[in-house]
Order: sequence, then C-alpha cells, then structure tokens
Amino acid sequence: MSEEILINVTPMETRVALIENGLLQEIFVERPHSKGHVGDIYLGKVVRVMPGMEAAFVDIGLERAAFIHSADISPISPEGFEVRDESPAPIQSLVREGQMMIVQVIKDPIGSKGARLSTHLTLPSRNLVYLPRSAHIGISQRLEHEAERERLMALLKECIAQEAMDGSGGFIIRTAAEGCTQEEMLEDTRFLKRLWGAVERRVSDSRDVHILYREVPLYMRAMRDIITPQIEKIRIDTSEAYQEISRFIDDFIPEFPNSVELYKGERPIFDLYGIDDEIDKALGRKVKLKSGGDLIIDQTEAMTTVDVNTGAYLGSKNHAETVLKTNLEAATAIARQLRIRNLGGIIILDFIDMIDPEHQRQVMRTLTKALEKDHARTSVSSMSELGLVEMTRKRTRESLGQVLCSPCPVCEGRGRLKTPETICYEIFREILRVARVYENDVILVMASQGVVDRLLDEESSTLADLEELISKTVRFEVEPMYTQEQFDVVLF
Repeated sequence: MSEEILINVTPMETRVALIENGLLQEIFVERPHSKGHVGDIYLGKVVRVMPGMEAAFVDIGLERAAFIHSADISPISPEGFEVRDESPAPIQSLVREGQMMIVQVIKDPIGSKGARLSTHLTLPSRNLVYLPRSAHIGISQRLEHEAERERLMALLKECIAQEAMDGSGGFIIRTAAEGCTQEEMLEDTRFLKRLWGAVERRVSDSRDVHILYREVPLYMRAMRDIITPQIEKIRIDTSEAYQEISRFIDDFIPEFPNSVELYKGERPIFDLYGIDDEIDKALGRKVKLKSGGDLIIDQTEAMTTVDVNTGAYLGSKNHAETVLKTNLEAATAIARQLRIRNLGGIIILDFIDMIDPEHQRQVMRTLTKALEKDHARTSVSSMSELGLVEMTRKRTRESLGQVLCSPCPVCEGRGRLKTPETICYEIFREILRVARVYENDVILVMASQGVVDRLLDEESSTLADLEELISKTVRFEVEPMYTQEQFDVVLF
C-alpha cells in the first residue's frame, strides 16, 4: 500500500493530508486564530465548583472557562504520584474555588462547550509518552508481536535506569516505537526529562493563570503522531517547514532519510491528488458510492447518523446480493469518511436491512477491518435487531465541517426555511395583534421581496378580507436586507 503525506504551509493556515493509494484518507487544518489546544498544559484557577455535576469550571485564559470532571482529577501523594481510586471522591473534596491547579486540555472547545481538562498529565515524543505523575510503565496494545513488546520494555527499563528516572514518573511505549533502537529510545527519554523540567520551572515562576506547555505546530505533530513505516514520501511546499521537519527526521526517525521532499511544482501541492475537491465533497451531506448507492451523513449535537441507500444500483443477481454488495462498499466508505470529516462521539450506522446472518457478519468484518487504519480510537457494537450499528470514535478536536464552516445565518443551521406562505400567515397574525392594541389607521409591513410578492398576489384576497375585518389599511415595503423569514409590522 502506497502512503504519502502532503503538507501545505501558508501564513494563514497549515494543512496536512494523508494519502493512501492516491486517495485522501485524513485531512488536518490549523489556523492561527483558531489553533487547537489539545495537549496544552496550563496553570489554571478554579472559578466554580458544581457538586450537582461532580465537576468544576477552571479559568485557563481562554474565551470560555474549561470543564473538569471529578473522574479526571486525582489527588497527589506525598511522593508526587497520582492516587487513583475506582470510585472518584466528591468534587468538593478535590478542589475549591480560587485554587490553582496544573491541568491539561484533553478536548478542544466545541460549539458552545468549553475545553475539557484533566490532571492526568502526558507529554508525548516520537516513541514514548511520559506520565510525570504516574508510576505506570505500559506499552501500546497495537504492538502485537510478543518478542518485540518484550524487547521494547527491556530497552525502556535500561533507559530509565541510565537517566536515573526510577520513581520520577511513568512511560507508555507508543506504536511508532516498533523497531526503534536503544539510542533512539534513550534520546526520547532525555528529551521528555528536559521538557518536564522546563514545565516544573514555569510552575514555580508563575502565580497566576498561565500556559506551561504548548503543543508543537500541526506539521510537527503529523511527523510525531501519524507517520508510519508505510509512509513512502513526505512532501512539503515551504522551505522553513521542510528544514524543521528534516531536522526532526534526522534526530528521531533516521530510517526515513530520503522520504522528505521540498515540493517546487508550479501547481499547488494539494492539486496533485485533487484534495480540495475531496474536501468540498466531505462538507456535503451525500456521498456517492461507485456502485451507484450513496451515504447520507447528518451531524447533530448528540450524534452523527449515516444512512446507506442502494440509490441507482440495481444489481445483477438477487436482492440479497445487491444489498450485500452495497453494504460492503458502504462499510469501507464510512470508515474513510469518518477519518476525512474527523467525526467523533456517538455514530449510528443504518445499513440496508440484511436477513442472512452471514451477510451481516461480512459487513461487520469489513467495517472493523477498515477502522483498523484509523488513528483515533474506535469502538463498534454488534448489529442490533433493527439493523443499526452503534459505534464511538474518540473526539478531541472539532470536525472538518466545524473548522471550515459556520451555521447558515438565514436558517440558523436547520437546513430549511419557512415557506413564503407560512411567513405570510405569521404576518397576518401579527397584524391582528397590532390592530387590537393600537388605534392607527395604517399598518406598514416590511418584508423580503418574495414574501411581499406573495402577499400582493396569491394572498391578495385574504389580505382584503383582513383589512375589512380590522378596518385599517395595510401597506407593504420591500426590505432588500431581510431574509425570507424576517419581517416587521409597524405603525405608520
């Protein structure tokens, strides 16, 4: 499988695209004014404790106060390690208003919700994740070969002993560490030790709300988090980013010395694989399948729903085979769309009904296999009696649609407008209210062109009856700045 990373860096935004076999699989966008905060560590101040929610609001210097649940707070022992209980203590016994505490952002502000915080601090590097307040030593479950797992654990213990870090925190070996040498792991250990030392110094120097550690830029996070041995090429269109990434590759991933390339083509780098077109498609509601079927994806506050339709696909055999082929193609397409759109939280998949249990199992196996490539953690339930599949995908950052789009100011995100007929009847009701309260002889209605046209045409007879009923004259004025749903009824 051919995999490639394209990095587009401009003053206004940074975009990173993961390509597999010429198809876009993931897209990451970061803008200076809306940069994500996941991974940032702050010295925050508790501004409100909510016993009824077992949570607290913490000021970390952002526009909205951040949220922390009691399950994400662990008392610190005299040795400096977290004390974790299976049953969290009441929030009022863990924090108090005005208290300063070190917290890390684990979920960006999304919509009207503030950032989600935790006191379980983590500092990542290429091969390791450092847990400064934990004694836990672990390894990624995605590393399946037992011999490699044992080798890496032995290397880590040697590095900890060499750096005299026994009792100074815990580590988790990342999936990317597969095949790494002792020198590489030792370099990571030293880097994380220095990094945490810098954070501790900033804590001692700060007395107010302050950022202690800021995550690296998007293109550096991509090198750290999503690069795998399957990546054949990394193309960057900016010399400054190219040099920084080259240094990172030389220091931490020496097995990729010839993979980094400075793109100097005349065409924009994202035009190589039509990525901008793919992004536009990912912002739409409907996704066409090659077979002729389609997906309908609806994102709401509570969950995301995906409906599978046969569409124009009629099949060449019986109905069951037609449904199976469409569902199998849809399962792969769904996994890809979840990654491209960065959809998270609860996701409900409505496949076309299948009677044969074996067909259901084939679809579920295909879906599970396709989700294995996803960098975000996913959990898939079995198919319900109604043919629905419930799954979750870890959500840490805003979806692609939330980053690139805003709710329509006309319909306020509903996706539909009241008809001109409905608005006309609302205007009639408002005229009746005004006529009963005030004695003016003339009432002025200000509305959009389409609504006024209907009032003077299709609704003219109703309007005449209304004027006779209230014994007043109704005049109309077109307001070009009004949307279809906006109107005013005023005294004239």
